[in-house]
Amino acid sequence: MRDSFYPMVHAIMPGLLALAVLPRESFASGPCRIEIVEKGSGWPVPLVELRTTHHARFVSDNAGVIAFDLPELMGRETWFDVLGHGYEVPKDGFGNRGVRLTPEAGKKLRVEVNRAILASRLGRLTGGGLFAESQKLGQALDWRDSGILGCDSVQNAVHRGRMFWLWGDTTVARYPLGIFDGTSATSAVQPLTKLEPPIRLKLDYFRDGKGVPRGIAKMPGSGPTWVTGYVSLPDQNGVARLVGGYMKVKPPLEAYQWGLCVWNDESANFESLRVLWTKSDAAPKPPPVPEGHPVFWKDERGKEWVLFGNPLPTLRCPANFESWQDSSTWEVLKRQESLASAVEGKPVKPHSGSIAWNGFRKRWVTVFMETFGKPSAFGELWYAEADTPTGPWGKAVKILTHGNYTFYNPRLHPEFTPPDSPVLIFEGTYTMQFADKPAPTPRYDYNQILYRLDLDDPALKAAQ
Repeated sequence: MRDSFYPMVHAIMPGLLALAVLPRESFASGPCRIEIVEKGSGWPVPLVELRTTHHARFVSDNAGVIAFDLPELMGRETWFDVLGHGYEVPKDGFGNRGVRLTPEAGKKLRVEVNRAILASRLGRLTGGGLFAESQKLGQALDWRDSGILGCDSVQNAVHRGRMFWLWGDTTVARYPLGIFDGTSATSAVQPLTKLEPPIRLKLDYFRDGKGVPRGIAKMPGSGPTWVTGYVSLPDQNGVARLVGGYMKVKPPLEAYQWGLCVWNDESANFESLRVLWTKSDAAPKPPPVPEGHPVFWKDERGKEWVLFGNPLPTLRCPANFESWQDSSTWEVLKRQESLASAVEGKPVKPHSGSIAWNGFRKRWVTVFMETFGKPSAFGELWYAEADTPTGPWGKAVKILTHGNYTFYNPRLHPEFTPPDSPVLIFEGTYTMQFADKPAPTPRYDYNQILYRLDLDDPALKAAQ
């Protein structure tokens, strides 16, 4: 017994001595508040990571706040690497981007970061813990999370005076396999009271009898259901009908069926209208279908169309419910395969995104993700303009970049702003998927993040 006791004391003594030299206030209850703000504007910056030399990671919440609580670093000068996907601090002499801070319980520290991208990050829209760091410090306690932890790729439509939201595969807390037949919510058409961080976008989710968010597109067949081409169209009686195209998917990511679905306002579910295509030896590829992010457009004769594309239009039909379900009225459009970079002149190939009419620019605008961009293969976003939705689209300006992370399926939100506003709002899915094995960002991974782009920014002149 005695022989084993002394080696144990010898082993723990250095730790006890280290604790003894810390100031007494380091043990006070409560974390240290670290605020991440943009230099110049003073806006809080979500999704900025501080990383210690022993690889502890802290990520700012929607209020730009980190609640730092590591007991081993309280009261000690500490180096933090600063990683911010477009927000950064200057490099030191060794090329490191970071700051030195001395965290103390109850203390408030401030880190200013420079915005190196054209788009401004407003905050996360979905997932859990949007204000978790602030809540650890006793703030934002009125905010209640939805019960959703992550969700893929948004679709939106204004339907009967409300904004309808729809997402793909959805992560929940109770099990690694979540909801795979779509989740949905509604909000006001203009759901934000301000267009600067911190944002609070409250979503009214469709829930089951237990109050838990539920799937809303349980189509026949195995595998997930993904709904796309989400739009509200009037029928022959003038009644608005919320509709979409859907695909059934099997591993790894293979679509084996496409169909049309219609929202049932009474049951708050999508129901299959008809199947358009099922994969077979005779039909290995699907026909053109109404997918992507729809927009309305009147041609030179005044006829109204709904255009489908992701990002640029590939199909159109007359803008009514009867034409949408009748494939004989559909017209295939040839989309522009690439745009020229405004800086380098190189071709930039769009992968996914959306378009919208912009009253401030009096032109059509697009935000899209580049195919195999750099530094991130699927995390580089660009802006461009055109006189008509079918193009030709002008020179593209990069507005958002990611270091080895993906940001796909961006969706413009022209509904969020007045028609003549110079502010363009868009969101996209932030995910580690399709990147080179990055560590997933806690809470943020596989969720929707909102950005704003100021169209009067001189840096966009090359696209205008």
